[in-house]
This record gives sequence, structure tokens and C-alpha cells, in this order.
Amino acid sequence: MTKIALVTGSGKRRVGFHIAEMLAQKGYAVAVHYRTSTAEARETVAHLRTFGVECEAFAADLTVEAEADALVAQVFARFGRVDVLVNAAAVWQSKRLEEVTAADVRANFDANTLSTFLVSRGVGLRMCGQPEGGVIVTIGDWAVARPYPNYAAYFPSKAAIPGLTRSLAVELGTRNPRVRVNAVLPGPVMLPADLAQAERDEAINATLVKREGTPRHVALAVMALVENDFITGVCLPVDGGRSIYAGGL
Repeated sequence: MTKIALVTGSGKRRVGFHIAEMLAQKGYAVAVHYRTSTAEARETVAHLRTFGVECEAFAADLTVEAEADALVAQVFARFGRVDVLVNAAAVWQSKRLEEVTAADVRANFDANTLSTFLVSRGVGLRMCGQPEGGVIVTIGDWAVARPYPNYAAYFPSKAAIPGLTRSLAVELGTRNPRVRVNAVLPGPVMLPADLAQAERDEAINATLVKREGTPRHVALAVMALVENDFITGVCLPVDGGRSIYAGGL
């Protein structure tokens, strides 16, 4: 039986796209989620179909509970089940602390935390009714342990992801032991194209492996968590050793 994956934030060619691509390469039918990037999502669907799998795009603003619930309902109506959910939709914007507003903090929590909760709850409870269960992967950020400046609205929203992941692992796993929830905490895997070379070098030198990661490294970690059925409630850094390397201070 073909397995089904839903990857939020996979319409554009960012980390979610690469995760969806790897799942398609593994033979999964893929539900691509996007918010407003209709043209890019259509291109993604066409690309994933070249791997010989079913694929369809679904639009939703996941910060709106009704739209998040509708997305889940639409995906299950189309595919009948979901075996893997990856929550890759997120926002990440720089802003000086002096300029951060309450609205900025709420917007980050809505996009990065609330949306992950809403989709995971909707899919996870349905997975509990599937004899085979399912796997949910959330996406956090290694740097919540050692935050850098100008992201004071962003980091609290990502810092909540490990707690949310462990809570969902317990909530869903006690309902169906075959439902597992884990997190991937990426490091420097997709540095901004306009990042100054000095800052890029600094980020790379702060890792133990002395190189920039790629979205593929995140996708490989996701697949490892999907395929190992004895791992749940785990938050896995994929950061080249950045989170443990004191020399990177």
C-alpha cells in the first residue's frame, strides 16, 4: 500500500520542498501545503510527480484554526490516510529588539508554534485511528539553546517546539503506541543568499564539521526518524556540531 505524506510549507523551494522531494523519491504520495505561493506549489507538484507518485497541492493559512482543520480534512478526503506529517511551514525574520512589537511576537507564535500544534493535533488524532499509526516530525531550531541577536520574536516560538513535540509524543502515543512524534533542529543548512561572506564564514567556522549544511541533511534526518520505529519524543540537532562547540562563541 502506498504511504501518504503531508508536508506543510513545501510549496516553495525551501527546506519543506526538499523533505517532500525525498519522501516522493522513497515512493510516498505527497500532499503539498502552501499558503499563497500558488505558482511555486504547482511547479513542486509537477516535479514530484516525475518520481511516479501521486501528488496534490493544498492551500491554507495554518494560523487560522478553521483553515488548518480544513486542510487536514481535505488531505484525508483525497488520500484516505496520512502516514507521515512534517511540519515545515515557518517564518524567520530579523528585527532589532527595540522594534519588536507584541504583534510580531504573536505572529511568530502563530506561524511557528500554533500552526504546528493545529495540524499535528488534527492529523495525529486521525493517525490514532489507523492500525499502523503514523509519524509526525516537527521542525525546531538548534539556536534556541544559544540565541543570536535580532530574532527576539522568532526564538520563543521555536523554543516551544521541543516541549510541544514531547507533549504530542505522550498524548498520541498513549492513544496508539504506533504514533510517534519527533523533532529535527536544523543548524546552518540554508543560509540567506544575500548573507555577507564574512557572516557566512563565521557560521561555517562555528560548526565542528567546518562546512554549511544543506536541506538534504534535514531531509535525511527526517527520514531517519520516520523509519526508526523505536524513536519518539526526541529532538535531533542537525547542525554540524554547532550546538555543542564552545569554540564557536
